[in-house]
This record gives sequence, C-alpha cells and structure tokens, in this order.
Amino acid sequence: MARKMLIDGEPAAALEEEATDFDFDLFVIGAGSGGVRASRFSANFGAKVGICELPYHPISSETIGGVGGTCVIRGCVPKKILVYGASFGGDLEDARNYGWELSEKIDFNWKKLLQKKTDEINRLNGIYKRLLSNAGVKLFEGEGKVVGPHEVEVTQLDGTKLSYSAKHILIATGGRAHLPDIPGKELGITSDEALSLEELPKRVVILGGGYIAVEFASIWQGMGSTVNLVFRKELPLRGFDDEMRAVVARNLEGRGINLHPRTNLTQLIKTEDGIKAVTDHGEELIADVVLFATGRVPNTKRLNLEAVGVELDSNGAIKVNEYSRTNIPSIWAVGDVTDRMNLTPVALMEGTCFAKTVFGAQESKPDYSNIPYAVFSIPPLSVVGLSEEQAIEQANGDVLVFTSTFNPMKNTISGRQEKTVMKLVVDAETDKVLGASMCGPDAPEIMQGIAVALKCGATKAQFDSTVGIHPSSAEEFVTMRSVTRTVAAAKPRTSL
Repeated sequence: MARKMLIDGEPAAALEEEATDFDFDLFVIGAGSGGVRASRFSANFGAKVGICELPYHPISSETIGGVGGTCVIRGCVPKKILVYGASFGGDLEDARNYGWELSEKIDFNWKKLLQKKTDEINRLNGIYKRLLSNAGVKLFEGEGKVVGPHEVEVTQLDGTKLSYSAKHILIATGGRAHLPDIPGKELGITSDEALSLEELPKRVVILGGGYIAVEFASIWQGMGSTVNLVFRKELPLRGFDDEMRAVVARNLEGRGINLHPRTNLTQLIKTEDGIKAVTDHGEELIADVVLFATGRVPNTKRLNLEAVGVELDSNGAIKVNEYSRTNIPSIWAVGDVTDRMNLTPVALMEGTCFAKTVFGAQESKPDYSNIPYAVFSIPPLSVVGLSEEQAIEQANGDVLVFTSTFNPMKNTISGRQEKTVMKLVVDAETDKVLGASMCGPDAPEIMQGIAVALKCGATKAQFDSTVGIHPSSAEEFVTMRSVTRTVAAAKPRTSL
C-alpha cells in the first residue's frame, strides 16, 4: 500500500514509491526515547519498521549504547535514583527534630544503591525491548549508518554487515558527553562513569555549571563527599532566570558545596594523594574524582551522513525543518542529535509528531512553547515559560514580577535554613502569565500542573481566583497578589 506524506498540505511526490519496493517503510537508527517512540507509533499506524541500537552497557562509547538510550540507561532515570538516595541524608538530619532518635553515626552503603540502580535500568532496558516487540518493530543489535537516501547498513556484533532499504530513515542517536581539551583530561570522567563508580569518592571536583554539574554536586554532597563546583560564569545554570540561579547557588553553598565562580580548570595531574585539579587562578584542588560536565555533542560522527549529503551544523547536529525533516527528503531526525531542545519529553514529542506526519496523515509540528523542565538539585529547581530576562526582551509592554520567599512548613520544625522561592512573570497589558519558576521541595511535581495552566494561556486573574490547597507550598502560586516589581517595556511601542 502506498503511504502519502503531506508537508505544508502538499504530497511529497518524490516519496510516492510503493512500500513494497523497500524492505521497510521506516528504519530508525537509535533506540533511545525519541527513536523508540517514533518507531512504535509509526508501527501502530501500519508501517513496517526496523530499528537498530548498539549493544547495551551502562557506560556508553562509540560502539556501546543500549535500548532505552541515555535517559533510561545513563541519564535521567539513574540520576534521579541517586538524587533520591542522596536526599535521605538531609531527611535523616531533619528527622531528629521530628522526634526520631537516630544514632550520631549513620552509614551509607554506596554499592548497595549502585546495584539497585543497575537492577532498575536492566529492568527498563528489557521493558523497552518488549515495547518494540509488542508493536511489531524489528530490532537489530549493532551499529547503524546511512549509505544512501533509502539505504542503511547495520554492522552486527560479529562484524557481519546487513543492508536494508527503507522508504524513510530516521536518525535518533542522541548525544554524548564532551570533554574539555586540557592536559590530563584522561584523568577525568563524564556523567556516564559517575553513575557507575565502584567506590563513592570522598573528594570531588566538578567542572561545569549546567544541569549535570549541579545535580551531581547535590548527589555527592548528600552522600557525604566534599564537593568543589567550578564554573565559568558568576552563577551556575546559565540560561535560567537570574534570580532563580542565585537561589540555587545559595542553596548549594548552604548544603556545604564549595562554589568556584568565574573559574576554569587548566590541567589535571595525577599525584599520590589523588588528582590535582589546577584552576586558571592558580588554585590547586585535590580530588578522588574529577567530573567533566561541560556539555554534550550530537552523536553523528559515525553515521556517514555527510557522504550521503545530509547537512550538519558546526556542532555536528543534524539540520532539520519544523517537521524534523533533513535536506534529504527521505531522511529525518529527532531528539538530541538535532540539538533543538535537548530534553527526553521533547524527543518523545518530536518522535510522535514525526509518526503522525509521515504515517498517520496528521501533519504535526513539535510545539516548543511552554515546555516545563527541572534541575534535580537538592532542593530542585523547576520552570516553565519565560524567565524574567526573556520576558523583558520579548514583551511589548511592561512586565509584572510576583515573587514569594518563605520557609517551607517542614523546615519550621526541622530547623533547616533553606527558603523556597516562587516566581510568576506576567504581561501587564494582557495579564497573561508568561513564566513560572520555583526552587524548593517538590518543585517539579508542582510545576507540571502550572505548565498546563500556561499552555492554556492562563491569566494572573485566573491564578488569583483559584482556591489553594492548604497547607501546601503549591498554594503560594495562587496567593501572590502583590507585585514585587514592575519592569518597564524594553521596546518602544509602535502602531505600525
């Protein structure tokens, strides 16, 4: 049966070949979140789908991966498990003022948690394989590459090569950690290895100020390690709301993490006492582990894309249009390999839209507006919509900022000196809520609900008319009635 794809309302005539001319209607390279979603949904629309993925291992390389991808095997899921484990350290401290009589010395068994984490990702790896099988998707274990607009080659574990033709090819190979080019970089590790260390490090140096750096700083500190966080900017989490960045930095320091802003590492040196990390200020930090959390790069190097003519940007990311289609009409790409918005739920959205567009006769573009996300620091930060800085830049009129800073009810008894901060950014003329932020316990759980409101175009008046749940932190979002500050429009008004 011929399957027609509509783009901008017109059938792509060049792709009208009969499906029987190809081994597969769709072949996907990469079985992470985006690739699995796209392949399953395409199969549900009736497509014959094949997918390939590198052999499984918790630590990735150019030839090792695993069904489930970064998020499931060496990203969000195992990271969140370690965050839960680290959070108990502070909870046990807080418990004493709630009447729990605990001995002064409480032991933490890193290897036990590590094994539990590994058991869970092994379980999830199996679940993802079953999801593909149940959808009728043919899974190949091996390294895939593109050898033509409609042809892929899979190198199996024993070195044999298989070639398949496909009406459509989807690249969903994600990204991998980037290492800074400094002397001694081979002494450092990435987040892959950090999630599978045999021993819990007592002393850690982390280079980076993004999600991964901040989260691992919280994890290791919560487990009792001494942590030095080195980053180039004044505050961590560049690109987030500046006020909330300052809150996160204050919380990190309050938990005992040593911050080194406006600092970089120049070299690593192996010594008898550990690894010496030398900063550009001449400071020497001794560590058992040095973690490089200095960004990620798209996984495109071994895909043979340039030989086929697929356009890449300067960072190696695949260039795609708003439908995730490359310059080669039969080749598509979703997820981190395109370096658009590198979040697992976004890759799922892109994979869903791809399947609907190509096989479901439902022209669908990913919508990147009001996507919520979180940094799982301890306590976490979560946001949706525009930061204050973005709102000022984009708004045509004045911006109203509402903030609330308070001691969470739990802390009033435990005695922990750690404030929760919430923030709403509102367009003064329309009353529309442009952005929301929260740093404090349960922030991601609360922000998911706030995201629905922003997606529906909620106004501040609608927030104010909503009855809160009491007592809860979440109710602060519907009781912030006093403007903290008004920021005048950055752009002149025009009637043109």
